[in-house]
Amino acid sequence: MIDSSLYLFENELYEQGVTYIAGVDEAGRGPLAGPVVAAAVILKKGVVFKYVDDSKKLNENQRLLALEEIKNNALAIGIGISSVEEIDQINIYRASREAMLSAIHQLKIKPEFLLIDAMPMEIDIPMRSIIKGDAQSVSIAAASIVAKTTRDAYMVEMDKLFPEYNFKQHKGYGTKEHLEAIYKYGVTPIHRRTYEPIKSILRSKP
Repeated sequence: MIDSSLYLFENELYEQGVTYIAGVDEAGRGPLAGPVVAAAVILKKGVVFKYVDDSKKLNENQRLLALEEIKNNALAIGIGISSVEEIDQINIYRASREAMLSAIHQLKIKPEFLLIDAMPMEIDIPMRSIIKGDAQSVSIAAASIVAKTTRDAYMVEMDKLFPEYNFKQHKGYGTKEHLEAIYKYGVTPIHRRTYEPIKSILRSKP
């Protein structure tokens, strides 16, 4: 069932004569490990998607189907990444914003308008910041899916380097299994040192 409400913001802008609308979102603010990844996506005008929706409503397989839909119907896709070191240095809020700005600048077409998930930007492009935007805008939903699948793929690769932590399963989030692995095996280079309980673990080391 297509959720027509996902297209309201875009249709309103199209009616005003705007052609290139970029949805912008990030994935990975909450995990204890790995980078924060942002995406900016400009979709073709008028496309109705079968799978694209709020990424939180989709399972992993549905997100991959949605990703293929997006790749086939996007005019431009930009991806920005802030590393663990950047997150620890400037904090997750600023690191997320920097990743979003980077994603916007990676677009091969300059957007005429930005629809952003809950993050005001300092940039010379008209914009609208929408709370829970990935559930209200198809462009933001698309950006959310690109960001999450990109980050998940990175964490699967990290699982090969650090198999004891099972990153492919929890993607760096603070699950019981992940926390037990940290206490048992220690802190890896991809763990966020300013996040608890990692901060306390490092502080307690002799």
